[in-house]
Amino acid sequence: MTHAPTAITVPAPAKLNLFLHITGRRRDGYHDLQTLFQLLDYSDNLRFSLRNDGQLHFTCSNAELESDDNLVLQAARCLQQTLQCSLGADIHLDKHIPAGAGLGGGSSDAATTLVALNRLWQGQLTRDALADLGLQLGADVPVFVMSHSAWAEGIGETLTPVTLDTRFFVVLTPACHVSTATIFSHQQLTRDSTAIKMCAFLAGQSRNDCEALVRKLYPAVDAALDWLSQFAPGRMTGTGSSVFAAFSEETQARAVLAQLPAETSGPLAGIRGFVARGINQSALSEL
Repeated sequence: MTHAPTAITVPAPAKLNLFLHITGRRRDGYHDLQTLFQLLDYSDNLRFSLRNDGQLHFTCSNAELESDDNLVLQAARCLQQTLQCSLGADIHLDKHIPAGAGLGGGSSDAATTLVALNRLWQGQLTRDALADLGLQLGADVPVFVMSHSAWAEGIGETLTPVTLDTRFFVVLTPACHVSTATIFSHQQLTRDSTAIKMCAFLAGQSRNDCEALVRKLYPAVDAALDWLSQFAPGRMTGTGSSVFAAFSEETQARAVLAQLPAETSGPLAGIRGFVARGINQSALSEL
């Protein structure tokens, strides 16, 4: 007989949108889109310890994120109510993924919470059911619940798992916060891209429909892309602010990152970066 664990520690990976096409606007305010989610081996880490009193206690390495409306707590409450569960948990988030940067950190943390607590509380929900719950929290949550890089359509919830060649990414995050709501509601946003197939993406026939607008509104993102594009084609992920470029070898990627200027003024001031390997499947798939 397999005993349920009393504690679980698991990474919550970042993601990149290798492209992002907006194909229409829906009546509910969401946008129809196409994207390719690439999971990364760069992650937050979450630890869950079982409580028998039904209480949810959340702490974070970044104290600013310890608010009552954090997505981790929202996910825990959502699952607790769905399961009608009398158990609780102590949850600690060790935060590494930049917040509000288009890297999916909050969505990944929420997805990890759903899957880990479903295991810790001996819930019987399937991954599909957990993904449906996750969609209530955010459009990017389901891809992390399913734990696999994926081609996505709809609002991002219609997923087809894909296997991508291993590449190494230089990911840069400018010192600015891009408002997703501002970008998706902006009159100048392209919303009528024609749907494509995977072969078109592989042939280089893709882009990020948000990128031109974000570059116009946020000079720091524009400067980051200009700098990165000296070394390889750069692209923005999601609605930004992070940008990335792909390399076939880790040594190439690290050599580029090592040249990132340490400016104290100007559009590149405060920019941060990391190198990550693209992965097809995350550790969450093992729970």
